[in-house]
Amino acid sequence: MPIPATQYIWFNGKLVPWESATVHVLSHALHYGSSVFEGVRAYATPAGVAIFRLREHTRRLFDSAKIYRINIPFTEQQINDACREVVSANGLTKGAYLRPVAFRGYGEIGVAPKIDPPVDVAVAAWEWGKYLGAESEAEGVDVCVSSWQRVAPNTLPAMAKAAGNYLSSQLISMEAHRLGFVEGIGLAPDGTVSEGAGENLFVVRDGVIHTPGFAHSVLGGITRDSVIRLAREAGYEVRETSIPREMLYIADELFFTGTAAEITPIRSVDRITVGSGRRGPVTEALQKTFFGLFTGATPDRHGWLEPVEPATRRAASA
Repeated sequence: MPIPATQYIWFNGKLVPWESATVHVLSHALHYGSSVFEGVRAYATPAGVAIFRLREHTRRLFDSAKIYRINIPFTEQQINDACREVVSANGLTKGAYLRPVAFRGYGEIGVAPKIDPPVDVAVAAWEWGKYLGAESEAEGVDVCVSSWQRVAPNTLPAMAKAAGNYLSSQLISMEAHRLGFVEGIGLAPDGTVSEGAGENLFVVRDGVIHTPGFAHSVLGGITRDSVIRLAREAGYEVRETSIPREMLYIADELFFTGTAAEITPIRSVDRITVGSGRRGPVTEALQKTFFGLFTGATPDRHGWLEPVEPATRRAASA
């Protein structure tokens, strides 16, 4: 299904019509994958539309660019402002998914050109529902362990959210779909559990929550960090640790996290039922706390919600 077009995309410092946000076919990123990006969600809250952990997402965008030596020609504040502007300009009052992206554009060709091509930056936003299916939040999804492993730390930097890294994710996800599963799980180079094709992974066993650490080729997910913090505040023990594959089969609960996936339970792995075969109590409790941030049921103690419009402007238009 095509992305539902909105009216504007923020492109290199200004809003342009959706259909005009185009790039040259000889752009460096198209040929060599020199692109970094973010996935960010905005939610409708009682106080208006707010972007979830915008500053952290933008910081990670700049961190990813730094790793790949992509010099973004805007400040973090300018990107934050662009995210708010594109949501507001497109009238996305029910919430949105945002895609900031920075990439080496049209210039000198070559894997490592002597003169860096210009860096283009864009932010798009549109309405987007449940990434892994409308029923996935309660019923869970069926997944498999992929035959494709995640990249080793000395091949590609897994902590950078770079376009080229997602070639691995495509192979994992396409294999899962071909075999009749909703998503795939990749193993780290040492055979331990890493993450989903585009999601971090959590394992619940005897009330303790486990998740692979950064050394296991995982992306440092913003939702992952949020869930760890919310879980610990709720009194759960959370261990960032090495997880053997077989633990997936004997877990009481499993769930994915991610900006797109939010918190999605896993009901089976390799046709082996996880727990009761649907969302478990720990997953449900964390979902309630997480989604409560956007309804007002959970206090935003960490200042994670960034209003799209300043309070003074909201009051004037009320």
